[in-house]
This record gives sequence, structure tokens and C-alpha cells, in this order.
Amino acid sequence: MRRVVRQSKFRHVFGQAVKNDQCYDDIRVSRVTWDSSFCAVNPKFVAIIIEASGGGAFLVLPLHKTGRIDKSYPTVCGHTGPVLDIDWCPHNDHVIASGSEDCTVMVWQIPENGLTVSLTEPVVVLEGHSKRVGIVTWHPAARNVLLSAGCDNTVIIWNVGTGEALITLDDMHSDMIFNVCWNRNGSLICTTSKDKKVKVIDPRKQKIIAEKDKAHEGARPMRAIFLSNGNLFTTGFSRMSERQLALWDPKNMNEPISLHEMDTSNGVLLPFYDPDTSIIYLCGKGDSSIRYFEITDEAPYVHYLSTFSSKEPQRGMGFMPKRGLDVNKCEISRFYKLHERKCEPIIMTVPRKSDLFQDDLYPDTAGPEATLEAEEWFEGKNANPSLISLKHGYLPGKNRDLKVVKKNILGSKPAVSKKNDLTSVSKKATEVPRHQHENKFDEILKEIKSIKDTISNQDERISKLEEQMSKIAV
Repeated sequence: MRRVVRQSKFRHVFGQAVKNDQCYDDIRVSRVTWDSSFCAVNPKFVAIIIEASGGGAFLVLPLHKTGRIDKSYPTVCGHTGPVLDIDWCPHNDHVIASGSEDCTVMVWQIPENGLTVSLTEPVVVLEGHSKRVGIVTWHPAARNVLLSAGCDNTVIIWNVGTGEALITLDDMHSDMIFNVCWNRNGSLICTTSKDKKVKVIDPRKQKIIAEKDKAHEGARPMRAIFLSNGNLFTTGFSRMSERQLALWDPKNMNEPISLHEMDTSNGVLLPFYDPDTSIIYLCGKGDSSIRYFEITDEAPYVHYLSTFSSKEPQRGMGFMPKRGLDVNKCEISRFYKLHERKCEPIIMTVPRKSDLFQDDLYPDTAGPEATLEAEEWFEGKNANPSLISLKHGYLPGKNRDLKVVKKNILGSKPAVSKKNDLTSVSKKATEVPRHQHENKFDEILKEIKSIKDTISNQDERISKLEEQMSKIAV
């Protein structure tokens, strides 16, 4: 019988490495033994963890700065131990977080046009882990919410705007955490750990919602990510060291929805998920290929599409957000593959004859605007990421500088909106005459006084109303 081929517009996704002059050359990629991607990209910059003597450092290059990178090129180098993981803030293309062997998390503000001198002063240092910090990941919808996980088996969720740890999950993992992933609206996280368990956790209630022991029976590291429909996708190893991928329903973790065995390589499979197209790309550390699969609602649920192969093995991989792609070329994803001494962009396209915007390939995608403030999320609110259309390409807006307020400003709602936000600072500020500074200072003092007066008036009014309430109650 003739086999019916499944219909899919992504069956012919075509991967191609860029020409040599569009690569980033002569970069000493980190040799640290840690299974993170070592690379993070956004529509403006590519950041790569590199070898550094006497501490930890990573490069931040504007996307257009291709070719040979000079050995004296400035780095971000404030950590005292090797950097293990980096992640760009989804709501500000100039803010990046890094976790390190020195047990700290640092958040950095990158200047508008990239670095001209090495950056040693972070905007904020987050200290709370007792062992090295191997995972940092930003909340997908709430501004200034950052999650970190360390080898002390602890997950901490920070309000970066105040520099405080507001949620600490220190008794949920009995062994080293391999990875942590937020779900689409950031209400849940899923984790994998060395004890072979996959957990779904509600971080604000500090409660485990679902758990699967021995999701993959092999001893090597697992990975788990949330899909947009709430299911989990995991990669791991069988008892015979074969690489596996599986699909799970968190409501019933007894058996996987789907389980596939792939090959017998020992590289950890890093999954990269595109919620707009439901495609998962698997990049094995040490592999020289990227496999991609489409997730659907019909059996066998995980459909193999194709493989992009090259000669060189990959040390790490960066995955460009959708808003950084070239929609005119039908580009549906772009990877930044780390070799031993260079970073090579790989472009995935769906060949189309028409030059018109292909709206079936580009549904509205997550934009750079946060839909919640940190305080709202910690109070229990949820919201999906804000969506933007890519019909006319993505035009980056003006990013605002990260401001950190050291006192806890939770609960004082009216003053929050601007203080711990990412507010814009003009470069011309340094050139303003001194008397203008003094006038501005007086204005600010007056405003602070008027706000304090308002608050005290409100307090008096509240106490009067409470007295009236108590009389009525009597």
C-alpha cells in the first residue's frame, strides 16, 4: 500500500549556515563542563560565554559586528568565577542576567551601541545561593522577575527592581537541578534534576503540582520544557544510554503521551521551542546536527521533520526570538552555533515563491512589552505575553535603563510604576549646567514632600473610616 505523507507546511524547512564573513571569528568559547547553551541572542546583540583568566566573562557583540573579533575586545567581566549561564531580558534588549560559579547572579545594562570598555559593574548583584549558580531565566510576561537555580538544589525567584529574593524553593529538590523552564504565562515552572525526577511547581504557592519519577531511566542529564498547550516535552537517556524524547500531560504523568528513541550518543539534547509554529529543535552538545520536530494533536504527536547537518560539532547554541528574524526571506528560526573558536549563524527558512508576507508562518508573536509588573505577579496575577504582528518587520522601540531601588517597595502601588521600572536616561545629562541640576533636585524634593503629605492624609482618612466602621459594627 502506498504510504500517505502527512501534510505540513514545515516539511521542507531548509537550514543553511551563513558565509564565513558573516560569522564571529576568533572567540575562545568557554570550556567549563556545564550543560548550558553558553550563548544568548536577541534582535540587537549576541552574548557568548568565553574563557577568562582569573574570573568569569562573556562577550556581548552587536549583531552586525561580524568577522574577526579582536582579543582586546571589551567583555562583561564582574564575576570572580566562571560564568555558567546567561539570559537576555525579554522586555529589554539591553539587560542581561548571568549566573556563575562564584554563587552570585548579576544583572547588567549593555550600552545602546554595545561595549566600548569592559563592563565590571553590574546594575545589581543577587546573592542568596550557597553553591554555584548554573541556571538563570527571566519571567516571560512580568517585568523584572528573574529565576535562578544553583547546585545547592535551590530555586530563587528575584524581584530585580528591588534586588530581593521574594520566593525561595529550597526543600523541593534532593539532588542537583539540571534545568528550569517557565510555562507560557509564567504561572508554573517545570524542573528536572539528577534524581531523575521531572516536577511541575507552582512557585507562588510553593507547591508541587505534578511529579514523575524516572521520566527517563538513564543517569545522564534530562531537559524539560513547557509547550504552549501546557504539556511537557522532555529529553533524556534510556537505561541503555539511548537518547530519548517524550511528551507528557502534567494532569497524568503515569505514562508519556509519546516516547521516541533516537540514537546512542552521549551529548545532552538541548530543546529549543517555537510556540508560534509548534516546532521543537534539538541540538545535542557535541553533535554536528540540529534535528527538528513538529508537535501536533494527532498521533504520534511528535513528528520528525528533518535534520540540518554540518561538519563541526557544536559547543553551545543561541536561539533568536521570533521578532529578530527576517520575515521577507521566510526565515522561521535562526541559531547561533558555537564552535571552539567561532560563532556561526544558521538560518532556517520555509521556501516560498511569493514575496508577500506569509501570515501562516508568522502568527502574532511575543513582543517586548511586559504585561505585568513584578509586584502584580508576586501578588498572584497572571497574564500571557503581549503579542505583536511581524507583518512589517519588527522595529525595536527605545529601551529604558534598569533602575534598582534597594528598599522593598511592594504595596506602595502609586510610587512603584516608575521607580523600579526601566526608565530612560538621556546621554546629555552629564552636559547639563549645574544650576539646572539644583533646580531639578529642588523639584524632586518638592514632589517627594507632596507624596509624603498625600500618604499621611490618606492614613488619617483611613483611620477615621475605620473608627466609623467600628461604631457601625457595635
